[in-house]
Order: sequence, then C-alpha cells, then structure tokens
Amino acid sequence: MAESELNRRTFLKALGTAVAAGVAQKTFCERPPPVGIEVDPSDPVATSRPVLWAIEHLTQALTTRDVPVVRGTGETTALRLVAAGAQSSVARKMLRASQVEVPTIAESLGIVAVDQHRALLACGHDARGLVYALTELADVVRNADDPMAALGGVETRIEKPANEVRSMMRIFTSEVEDKPWYNDRAMWPQYFDMLAAERFNRFNLGFGIGYDFIRNVTDGYFLFTYPFLLDVPGYKVHVPQLTNQERDRNLEMLKYISEQCVARGLDFHVGLWMHGYEWIDSPHANYTIEGLDKSNHGPYCREAVRMLLKQVPNISGLTFRIHGESGVAEGSFDFWKTVFDGVATCGRTVGIDMHAKGMSQPMIDLALATKQPVTVSPKFWGEHLGMPYHQADIRRIEKPKAENGQGLMALSSGTRSFLRYGYGDLLREDREWRVVHRIWPGTQRLLLWGDAEFAAGYSRAFGFCGSNGVEIMEPLSFKGRRGSGLPGSRCGYADRSLDPRWDWEKYEYSTRVWGRMLYNPETREEALRRPLANQFGNAASPLQAALASVSRILPIVTTAHAPSAANNAYWPEMYFNQSIVDAEHYQPYSDMEAPRVFGNASPFDPELFLSANECAEELLGEKRSGKYTPLDAAQWIENLTSSGRALLAQADQSVVRKDAPGYRRAKVDIEIQTAMGEFFAAKFRAGVLFHLYEISRERAGLNGALDECKKARAAFAAAADAANGVYRNDVTFGEQKFLRGHWLDRLPAIDKDIAQLSSMLAGVNVPEPSGKVAAAIQRARERSRGFTADIVHRRPERFKPGEDLRLEVSRPTAISEVRLHYRHVNQSEDYISAPMERQDLLFAGTIPADYTRTEFPLEYYFEVHKSDGTVGLFPGFVPGLTTQPYFVVRRG
Repeated sequence: MAESELNRRTFLKALGTAVAAGVAQKTFCERPPPVGIEVDPSDPVATSRPVLWAIEHLTQALTTRDVPVVRGTGETTALRLVAAGAQSSVARKMLRASQVEVPTIAESLGIVAVDQHRALLACGHDARGLVYALTELADVVRNADDPMAALGGVETRIEKPANEVRSMMRIFTSEVEDKPWYNDRAMWPQYFDMLAAERFNRFNLGFGIGYDFIRNVTDGYFLFTYPFLLDVPGYKVHVPQLTNQERDRNLEMLKYISEQCVARGLDFHVGLWMHGYEWIDSPHANYTIEGLDKSNHGPYCREAVRMLLKQVPNISGLTFRIHGESGVAEGSFDFWKTVFDGVATCGRTVGIDMHAKGMSQPMIDLALATKQPVTVSPKFWGEHLGMPYHQADIRRIEKPKAENGQGLMALSSGTRSFLRYGYGDLLREDREWRVVHRIWPGTQRLLLWGDAEFAAGYSRAFGFCGSNGVEIMEPLSFKGRRGSGLPGSRCGYADRSLDPRWDWEKYEYSTRVWGRMLYNPETREEALRRPLANQFGNAASPLQAALASVSRILPIVTTAHAPSAANNAYWPEMYFNQSIVDAEHYQPYSDMEAPRVFGNASPFDPELFLSANECAEELLGEKRSGKYTPLDAAQWIENLTSSGRALLAQADQSVVRKDAPGYRRAKVDIEIQTAMGEFFAAKFRAGVLFHLYEISRERAGLNGALDECKKARAAFAAAADAANGVYRNDVTFGEQKFLRGHWLDRLPAIDKDIAQLSSMLAGVNVPEPSGKVAAAIQRARERSRGFTADIVHRRPERFKPGEDLRLEVSRPTAISEVRLHYRHVNQSEDYISAPMERQDLLFAGTIPADYTRTEFPLEYYFEVHKSDGTVGLFPGFVPGLTTQPYFVVRRG
C-alpha cells in the first residue's frame, strides 16, 4: 500500500471525531464481500507455526489493501482461499478436480484456481511449501493495483525447489556498525518476513569472521564469541571490558533472533569462525579474553558449544572455520574432536558445517564420528562472484604443493592449498557429507545487483555433481571490518535521504532475485518485477532490464581477471588500480605470480581464459588455444554497458518521481556499474596492447595502450562523479586504504600509470608497426565476431568405472582438428589433452579405462579448429553467458 494511504488511515484513526467515524463507517459499508481463508484444524501442515505466520502475513496484506477477511466458511465471500497440506483430504479433492499434482518433494508448492476462479487452493507438500504458496499470494495482493482482480487472475502453478539449501548469511564484524541491527527487535521480524517470502530456507548469523588472523586487533567484539554470550560453569573465562548484564542481553537477543527466524519456517544457524583467544600485537584492542590457556582451551570450547546449544534450542546448525585463520593451527585434530563432542552430546540433532579451506579427510572423519549431519562449504569463485558456472580450473598459484608448510596454515599453504578457493576434491560420488557452496562478498558488496538470467544459471550450478545448494553472504558483509566501522549510514550514503530504515531494505530486489531463482530458476521476470512495478510504474521494466545488464559486468571482470582471490585485497566494484607498467607500484595484490602487473594477472578460470599477456603472445604467435581472452570479455562488457545506458535512459523518461529514494538509489548504482564496465573494458584492451609493445618494442602498441588507458581513466572518473555526494568519502570494508575510501581516491594511481606510459614514448624509436604487430593491434581493437562450432555432441548419461569412455563429435567439412580436454571433477588435478581421430563424418576420442577408475565425476570440453584457422571451445558460452561451458558425466 502507498505510504500516503497508510498515513491517511493513521490520521483518521487518531482524529477520533464523529465526522471521521462516519466516513470510516461509510467506507466499511461500501467494501466488497470478504475473502474467506479456510484451514482444516486437523491438518498438521496447515496448522503448523510457520503456516499460521504465513496466513497472518496474507491476512495483513489483504486488510492493508482494504480487502476484508473472514476465517472459515460461515459467510458469503468474494473468494474462497483454502490453505492446506497437499496430502490433506481437502487438497487432494481440489487437486484431482483440477487434474494437477504437487510433487512429493520437500518444499514443493501448489497454487490452484478452482471453481472458475471462485476459489484458490494454496497447498504445500510440507509447511515450507505452503508458506511459499501463501506468501506468493500475499505478494500479489501487496503489489497489485486491484488486489481482488489480481487474485482472480492467478494462474495454477506447481513448483518445486531446485536447491535443497538456500541460505542467507549476515555477519557481525563491527561494534560500531553491527550492534544497532543486532539489538533491533523491530528489525528482525521484518527481515525474516522478507527472507521467508523470497523462499530462503536458512539464515546463518556469523560471528568471529572480522579478522583473518588475530593480529593487530582493534575491534574484538564477538571475535571469540562464547564469553560474549555465556558464563560457562567451572571456567573463569570472561571479557573484562564487558559487563555481565551486556553479556546476558547478548544471549537473550540471540534467543529472540532465533525465535523470529524459526517462526517463519527458516532453519537458524550460527557461525563460530574464531577459536583463537589471544590477540597478537594488539595493544589497542577494545575487548580481550581472560581465563584461557592451552590446558583448558579445548574443554572450555566443548562446554561452551554444548551450553550454547542448550540455551538457544532453535539453533539447528553450527558453522566452523577449521583452518588456521580460526586461531587454531591446522592439524589440531584433538582440539576439534573435543569441540565437536560438544555438538555430539547436546541432546539433539545439530548440523556441523565446516568451511572448506584447509579441509582434510581426518577432519571430515572427526565430524562424521559425531553422527550429526555434516556439511562442507567451499567458496564459489574464491571470495568473489564469477560467471554462473563452476570455474573449470583454479589458478596455478592455488595448485597443491608437494609438502605441507609450518604453523597455523600448514595444510592450506601446502598439500591442501587447492581448497582455498574452490570445491577441490570434495565432490566424490561416495561422499558421506553434503556440499553447500558459499558466495563471498568480494566482487560486489555495496552496489545493487539483480539479474534473473545469471541468477538462474547460478541456481543450476549449485546442484553441480549432486551439490546441496548455496549460502550467500549478504550485501555489506564486512562493512566496518577490523575496526574501520563508522557511525551513520551503514549503506555508505553521504546523502542520508537515500538511506532506508534498515540497510537490507536497499537490497530487497537483489534478495528477491536470488531467493526466487534459487528456488525455481524458471521463475518468470514478471513475478520478480511486481514490487518494481508497484514503485516505479512504467519505468519498472526498463529499470529492471538496465540493472540486469550491468549486474553481469563485474562477474565477467572477476572471471577474466583475478589479481587476487581474496576479498580483502581485490574489490572490482571500487577498484584499486594495478599498474600496467610498474610491478613495484603500491598494490594489495600479493597472491599472484610475479611480475605483479595488470597484464600478468591470471584469470580466475585459466583453463578457459587467457590473461592479457597470454592473449598478446597468441596474437603475435602461430598457435591458437581457442580460449576466451580479455578482448572477448571487453566486448561482452561493452555490449552490456551500451544496453544498460539505453535502458536506464528509457526508465528515466518513464518514471513519475525521479526524486524517489528507491529510484535514485537504483539509478546511481546502475550508472556507477556502467562506468566501471567501460573502465575495465578499456583497461583489458590496454593490457593486451601494452604487452604487444613489450614483445615488439614498437611504438604502435604503446600508443594504443596509452589511448585505452585514457579511455579507462575517463570512465573511472565518470563513476567517481556519479558517486560524488551520493556515497560517503570514506566507505569502509577494512582499515587499509584499498578497502575504504571513494572512487575519487583511486584516480591518482590511474593518472600515475598514464604518466609512466607517456614518459616511455620518448624512448621508443620504431614509429611504424610491422605487419604482424599492426594486424595484432587491429585484432585487439576490433569487435570480435565470436566463434561458433557447428558440431554436435551427445553427452553420455553415465560412465562405467574401469571402462573406456568413448566421445564423439560430428565433423562438418569446415572443421580440421578437434582436441579433447578432460579431468576428474577434482580441482587439485590438471587437465589432460589429446587429439581426436577423424573417422568419416566424426571425430572420436576416448577417456581411457584407467582414468575412469575413479570416485569422481568426469568433466571435459573440446578445442575445435576450423579450416580458416580460427579456434574455439565447445560447448563454450551461449550469447547470454549463462551456460556451463563444459560437459560433466557422472558414474554409473
């Protein structure tokens, strides 16, 4: 309902005069017949606590829109709305009459129009499915011009979840910025209303993740979490700077949050990411821990875990960081066995979710020995967000080392290094653990995101090789991290008129896209658009499309260019410039191979993409790999920025209130992302052109790189101008200068790079390019026509271990050669490449029997050479960039 209408009704109620009462009575008398909501009291699904909440949620939506509601069947109604479990007698009767079925799968839903739309059945296989059906109807009511007409037009739909786990994670990292929302009793019901309505089924509240290593700690609130919540009998462990009263309030608040969460049918998890208790080199820490030493550390944590689970019985799962950044050295199996015993002896089922970095089979075995459900959660695209598939391979720097290291990170810096930023070797077919992928907030953490097509691709990817779903670290995660928190706008706005009441309200559309598409990747964009249409009218469609276009930009950037896999170093959204020229230039990108210059940065997926330097070398060489290049990425981005600008212009012409905060927030974020896309597209081209110069020492390559760097600088300045006065001069996600500040701060480093390039021109004595260099420069600047492989391949349904797996592709006359690339679905391994044999109209290849004798699925793709000299990959990417660019075959 419009804010003005709510204010009117509040005013009339407060006025209390006879005239106002008469008007109200007249309005009531003119209302249409009510909607009748019918619930069978003997139906255990329909009378469950989450469903009763959902019925109330729908009732409020109707009454807010002046639609009266009655319960039961005793009154003439405009519409019968029946809420039922799908296996109840009333639901079965109505489903049979409509000739539809609800799948017997957890969380499946049905919304069925019966009796010529005089009745609607909202049903679910279980309570969650029915909650989703009822909240869907509430969403229709809230966003329709005419709610009764909209309900009358609801079409029958049956849906089932694509992902078992659809989790949102909110983390506490800053006393200044996070205490207000943690303690806000008015916020949590509204927040969980949103998550449940958008079909998330889990919420994870994370503590102790503010520091990777417990050195130089300034903000220690909740860092070692237990003593901020509990006084564990038998131990004198406490936080001397924290009163007992505040500690107890923290626990009561955690109980309240958990109750609000489960009341809406969501699972409630808690993340305990830090188990170290000694802050190293931290003279300015605001909170410290006393009462622990090596002798009582493990037993205290065991008792604290058990006590936490008893005090907060709604906790159904705990997330543990088990590698060295937890403050506990990797390989400390006795410590973790002790901690896990606290879960095993809590008296109920509580899932153990272990962050995958540093994971080893002995650690998994310890968790399995508790007889509790075990999940391992690897990072999806490192600490970033790439394109909607699992990277075909990890960066060379993450490949396993021959030996383990020393100290805290012995395993994750040694033989288990390949699990730092991917699924590693976790996807064995015989695994006894679940795998839930986790999206970290590195690529995008501040600006709006929302693209249904990419979200659908991600949704499908989270079932990869039997994976169990995804957990998303919500926008603004790590805001104010490591003592950088600032009072005021958590959304980072300088213009406080743009602040919503609660920070997450800015991202409601982003949350909607994620939740709906993770549940059902076939969800129609019109369903996603409802709240936008309610807010922006005719501008909704172009605004939605503009946001979708620009939302693809930064994931493409991340996929093609990864100077760091760490979110506390690489932030493409507010990029800290890496020099094209100077490897000694100040930069945060330590986890890349030398020389640390822009063109040498690896792609996040080096199996399918080339770096800028590798691209330049291919342009000047004779051999082609068929891999995607920074030039391909630049063209994809340029297409998206062009469409984004045009669509935003359409929205700007259609919107009624350009000054509305929601529209202004969306517009500026689209403008910034568009400009950042133009920046990266130009810099990708500059990186390739500069390496052409480094190889040839011909002036043309250097001139071209300088021209593209100037274009990139102009684009970055446009992003800074759009953000100026809108976002604060200091937006903080960490204490270092590359994790805080403003786009304007980044311009001097870009200018320095341009100045260095300019100064180099004077020393170049080859004014005209050779033919080979001229051709390479032309290819670096032109728009690629792309590559299409006109071949057909039928993927085998399964393979039999220990038997050859024969693969065939058809061979039109234009194809001269095909190479097969394959490996196990195990990121510790490298791909094997082999030529395929020409056999009449086919190319045929074999993955040999020795290689198929494995517990891992197989993945493969084809390198296709055409007779005209062009090379590409198959299946590769479709034009929308939403598909998995390789094939996967699982064991029979």
